[in-house]
Amino acid sequence: MDVLIEKFYKAFSELDAETMASCYHDDIVFEDPAFGVLKGKRAGNMWRMLCQSQKGKDFKVFYSNIQASNTHGSASWEAFYIFSKTGRNVHNTISATFEFKDGKIIKHTDDFNLRKWAKQALGFKGAIIGGTRYFKTKLKHQTNRLLTKFETEMHGNKKAT
Repeated sequence: MDVLIEKFYKAFSELDAETMASCYHDDIVFEDPAFGVLKGKRAGNMWRMLCQSQKGKDFKVFYSNIQASNTHGSASWEAFYIFSKTGRNVHNTISATFEFKDGKIIKHTDDFNLRKWAKQALGFKGAIIGGTRYFKTKLKHQTNRLLTKFETEMHGNKKAT
């Protein structure tokens, strides 16, 4: 299954969200500190939204330490990008774990230091509040609101074509 993880991150480095989503099982459960838990199509749509938002920008992903059995896997990855709301450079280091079913990823959990991310993305304010429950709750609410808006626009565009 290491080939599947490799395919997923190679696609991410190329901002190819469709290939990323194709690595996911229909019953995927994704979780990370920014979005919380996303299930099914919503998990794939999160990658579609993120990839679309970074096209034509200075975005880089590096991945390493891919390890996998038939049922579980892990990888390390780093993202380098500019946080759009503040224009600040972010270098996020993430640990990913995976579970597999039917040759696809059924569970994907990304873990990273949210306080460190907030300090980079938001500056001093982020360093102060980045580890608080209030910040975590507000961030998840904002990211999920953006994802819902993206999904609504995506479905609207499909109907128009």
